[in-house]
Amino acid sequence: MLRRLNYTLLYVVLAALALFVLYPLIFTVFSSFMTEKEVANFPPPLFPHQLYLGNFKKAIETMPVIRFIVNSFIVSGGITVCQVITSSMAAYAFSFLQFRGKIPLFLLYLSTMMIPWEVTVIPNYLTIRSWGWMDSYPGLIVPFMAGAFGVFLLRQFFLQLPHELFDAGKIDGCGHMRSFFSIVLPLSRPAIATLSVYVFLNHWNSYLWPLLITNKPTMRTVQIGVAMLQHEEVNSWNLVLAGVTLVLLPSFVLLALGVKQLIRGITAGAVKG
Repeated sequence: MLRRLNYTLLYVVLAALALFVLYPLIFTVFSSFMTEKEVANFPPPLFPHQLYLGNFKKAIETMPVIRFIVNSFIVSGGITVCQVITSSMAAYAFSFLQFRGKIPLFLLYLSTMMIPWEVTVIPNYLTIRSWGWMDSYPGLIVPFMAGAFGVFLLRQFFLQLPHELFDAGKIDGCGHMRSFFSIVLPLSRPAIATLSVYVFLNHWNSYLWPLLITNKPTMRTVQIGVAMLQHEEVNSWNLVLAGVTLVLLPSFVLLALGVKQLIRGITAGAVKG
């Protein structure tokens, strides 16, 4: 009985903490359905009196929000695919191939994670401008096609795969390419899903780099679009929050579809044996 009471108390505390953390998100979503008069009240109500959809319609008419979302999908999706490909291939090489200087090279590659991204902004900007990639998808995607974090994550997962599978594959005549596509990738779906969700959301929320290299409204991404919406309608917070809700919607869908794989990828290797 005491144990059940402790579990009940624990879940009550966790639920309260979850509501505390989620309150800004709940307030944003509910406020997007409020009229301007309701949002202007102090203190503002948590729940709208009715589901007012005019904010979403006005947000789409004020700024090309759909175009911003499409641009962010293309950029974030392209970066995600590129990083999964480059990280998985590099992680396989660092895990299973034997070559001179492998460990120092891997440590040198990981050391790039300690370099602040802001340090590389100016060289990347000058390079993109010299190549004529301003206001283009390659300019938004190419500088982020590879990352040390993805290599580290996948390498640690690859090292936990049963070596007996690779020994059996060698007996059957499997080379590195066949082992990579037939053994490693199918068994590494949780880690790949984790990397995909992390990279996609990270670049979906990117603001500084798209702001630097895009000047045309048709090439802006969602984060810049929300900032532009706030600049044009400073006092219409219901309109701004409607735009924020539209921007958050793809993130919600992605997390809902990939949360199971994400948890499996995070917890993989937490227990040995």
